[in-house]
Amino acid sequence: MLNGLFERHALIVLGKGGVGTTTVAVALARAAERSGLPVLAMECDSGAPMCRNFGVAHSLDPVPVSERLDVMVLDGRHALEEYLQLVVPARAVLRAVFASRLYQFFVQAAPGLKELMMLGKILYESERASDDPRHHDLIVVDAPASGQALSILRMPEAARGTFGDSVVGREANNISRMLRDGRRCAAVVVSTPEQLAVSETLETCTSLREMGINLGAVILNRSVAPCFSPRDIASFAERARSRRTRGAEHLASLARAELERAAETARAFHTLAGRIHAPVAQLAEFHGLSGAELAQRLEVSLTEQPATGPATQTERHL
Repeated sequence: MLNGLFERHALIVLGKGGVGTTTVAVALARAAERSGLPVLAMECDSGAPMCRNFGVAHSLDPVPVSERLDVMVLDGRHALEEYLQLVVPARAVLRAVFASRLYQFFVQAAPGLKELMMLGKILYESERASDDPRHHDLIVVDAPASGQALSILRMPEAARGTFGDSVVGREANNISRMLRDGRRCAAVVVSTPEQLAVSETLETCTSLREMGINLGAVILNRSVAPCFSPRDIASFAERARSRRTRGAEHLASLARAELERAAETARAFHTLAGRIHAPVAQLAEFHGLSGAELAQRLEVSLTEQPATGPATQTERHL
């Protein structure tokens, strides 16, 4: 699965809030880096959780995490100013533009301009020449929650209608072409086994298809594989009743809950695999882990686990 994903220039990682998109995006970036690709990780959250995960400070420009991995925060206003620096080479004129009230009003009032420039920054970075020292083979974008992310991804088409055959309209057209080119760009949708998350994932995939954006993969995060059989649980409960074994009833209750979550995972996987025409991979839930340590475990799971079949969990913590 990863080889196919990493053939693109840009991966946009999105999903329902709280399903772990940032951690999955970090794991994807790390896996691509370890495969030998120069990678740029981008995040849209001004709180910079991805930067924290990588252990670097918040930055609106790429900062190195390692020899082949850089990370930055996407900011629409900063991207617009960077774009204007390219088209208005005279610094004095540029300073006057930035300081003008008209510019300040335009940035605030123009519908979706900052969001469009965020996408434009992805396009700009993906098109750097291979001999440019700032070139990256792959860009991994940690997008906002799916509703907001889809609104941003719709912005280029809306801007084409609003701005017409203008500089902004032509830029919107270039961005739209990149997003719709499955060889250059793909979406990775993250879900968890809960029914609400699965339903939103299906809706997100439908919206992406309607926009013409390629779906590279669906990641079923926090999957649970059965560690106990119903017979095991019945045995625990029987021993608890007959021998009054200390803690056995509690263990039986934990095992029963774990079995229910494993069944929920299986239902979610079969629903997604049956209705989505893209690879569906499962990532195990690792209790007690977070941040960089969790991302490292998920990176290993991504590189080792096939995109079909039941979740494989080599380490579980009850």
